[in-house]
Amino acid sequence: MTERAQPLAGLKVVEFTHMVMGPTAGLILADLGADVIKVEPLKGDNTRRLKGSGGGYFAMYNRNKSSLCLDLKSADGLAAAQDIVSRSDIVIENFRPGAMDKIGLGYEALCADNPGLIYLSLKGFLSGPYAHRTALDEVAQMMGGLAYMTGLPDRPMRAGSSVIDITGGMFGVIAILSALEERHRTGKGRHVTSSLFETTAFMVGQHIAQQGVLGEEPPPMTVRRSAWSVYDIFYTRDGSRVFVGVVSDSLWQRFCEEFGFDEWAADRRLDSNNERVQHRDTLIPGIQALFDTMTREQLMERLDRAGVPFAPINKPIDLVDDPHMNAGALLEVTLNNGDSIKLPALPVEFDGARTGLYRDIPTPGAGAREHLRKLGLAEEQVQQLINSGAMIAE
Repeated sequence: MTERAQPLAGLKVVEFTHMVMGPTAGLILADLGADVIKVEPLKGDNTRRLKGSGGGYFAMYNRNKSSLCLDLKSADGLAAAQDIVSRSDIVIENFRPGAMDKIGLGYEALCADNPGLIYLSLKGFLSGPYAHRTALDEVAQMMGGLAYMTGLPDRPMRAGSSVIDITGGMFGVIAILSALEERHRTGKGRHVTSSLFETTAFMVGQHIAQQGVLGEEPPPMTVRRSAWSVYDIFYTRDGSRVFVGVVSDSLWQRFCEEFGFDEWAADRRLDSNNERVQHRDTLIPGIQALFDTMTREQLMERLDRAGVPFAPINKPIDLVDDPHMNAGALLEVTLNNGDSIKLPALPVEFDGARTGLYRDIPTPGAGAREHLRKLGLAEEQVQQLINSGAMIAE
């Protein structure tokens, strides 16, 4: 088996999360080798039972974790959670503002027994007038201008993935790792927070800056004026579609050489990208006419040879059969129906080594006994909690 990277091995993480944002943060830490235990209600995280567009949430964002089902409304279950946190390095939570404080699992209560604790809260908003609000990925996309930039002028549209939940979780991990580095110097932990709204604002910052630089409001990306002469989706002879981007003057010369556009290559009016943009009405139809004579594979082979950026228009499931993804970027996990599926691994390498699958997607309570044993909880204590009905651990 190929050596797998586990740079965060030894870190103990307690995850009180659901849906996408919180589990994403836990997933990243788990994939990087941290010991992550996901605390769920006795009936299991409701995310396990979602249908429709939420049907893949649990399967995608909960591998490499142990599961512990606790009744946090019971005195025994709450005491167990507090004991577990006191022995851990990091807590992650993404419940509504004030919810964790109300049950005795807020940062101030927990850091008293564990001053080195790093506590990540994932919220809708950071400090400010909206801090009390509950938000969702789609709320943030609409409010933050991303849906406007993604859709048509009269029809805002959310991006085709939970991009704000995921990116907000990533920013949360950046905050955790920053606090962890600080703890190496001070011995003290931190309460860090990441949010959906401010994450969206960061992502659309380029469009705010664009308006400042150019003095005009940027239109949605669906109707934008292209900054490049060739930055389009083209059809091929077999009815497929391929995106092609010619984004530099040197690429333009290679593109013309590969496809025999000798007259364009020699035309001094087309030497610079900004000049070529003015002639798109001529260039794009001419390129499409040539591509109409080629299959998708023929076109992509020639684009690859020329070094021109290109992409077939894929559906997400097409990645499961992609030869590059199958060279190490996919992890095979077992779904709750017993079927297996390949899902994307963390998109990083350490000296060429990738993160891997150490624990399959947990069933409720799976892996908890081993995790609690590592934390130093006595087997008798764990069994007593199980017998009382306050815990499910396997």
